[in-house]
Amino acid sequence: MPGSFVISLDFELHWGVRDHRSVADYRENLLGVRHAIPQMLAAFARFNVRATWATVGFLFFARKADLLAALPALRPEYEDATLSPYPELASIGDSEAADPFHYGASLLRLIQQTPGQEIATHTFSHYFCLEKGQTLDAFEADLAAAQLAAERFGLGTKPLQSLVFPRNQSNGAYLEACRRAGFVCYRGNQRSPLYAASDTLGDKGLVKRGLRLADAYLPLTGLSARSLPEIAAQDPGVPYDVPASRFLRPYAPRLGFLEPLRMRRIEREMTQAAERGLVYHLWWHPHNFGANTAENIAALERLLGHFGKLRREHGIESRTMAEVAGQAAVFSATSSSARQDSPPVNANA
Repeated sequence: MPGSFVISLDFELHWGVRDHRSVADYRENLLGVRHAIPQMLAAFARFNVRATWATVGFLFFARKADLLAALPALRPEYEDATLSPYPELASIGDSEAADPFHYGASLLRLIQQTPGQEIATHTFSHYFCLEKGQTLDAFEADLAAAQLAAERFGLGTKPLQSLVFPRNQSNGAYLEACRRAGFVCYRGNQRSPLYAASDTLGDKGLVKRGLRLADAYLPLTGLSARSLPEIAAQDPGVPYDVPASRFLRPYAPRLGFLEPLRMRRIEREMTQAAERGLVYHLWWHPHNFGANTAENIAALERLLGHFGKLRREHGIESRTMAEVAGQAAVFSATSSSARQDSPPVNANA
């Protein structure tokens, strides 16, 4: 069975970093992403690669009045009040033209117009599912607002099928709510204690962060990729976990001498997944490419070129998260049907 190459992007602009970075501090990346996204889309089109864009719901709007009118009545009440983006809405600009840091409608139109791209959700408000004070009811209201924003954007009825939990705070207790909201899959975390889901405080440890950085260049953790049968074997009552395999860290000038290690690390994993028929899932944030854009796009094109080689040699295909979930559903149904059609075993034979 041929493998799958999956790319997902956490499209969030300032909403994804607002609790620890101001617009002034991160201005280059936030403005640069408006040049980086068209280049990413051009590269995907050139190499015939599909991608899933997990988008914060606030970005579906081009005008503040429309955004404010779409806010859910029930909102998260984090114990750490700085985590909530809602108070910040009073100070953002009135439109995307006036405030390119908090609106993304024009960029979403570019994504929508590019073949093979799936628009998914990163929740409506960049919702943190493991922080103290938030609740299941508030999370469900957030997902409903995300679906409605996408519908009003013109994507259809309950158009969002894939979900990426902000800060990778995967909450297994919330998966049933995700299914009820129309989602067929989510991006789970890599298979390693280094990448286990935790709240914001637990994710700030210097040792953990240092080891994750080293893992981008050296094989500290093993290959994090799953076969389609493994994905299909999950609980059928909740969305499929299409887990992350590797975070594509952005180019860092001070670590430029390590670039060959970073690229070979990912290419080696892609090759192993292709040879074994596994699902390999690469992810990053578009704003990661907002600075050092030329170097980041060059790295992406190198990886996409490597994928093209693996596609020719091993048959691995580019798929969105939702497409992998669709494959898993078919595989699960086919396997179940085959088991039902099998003749009973005669224990006395």
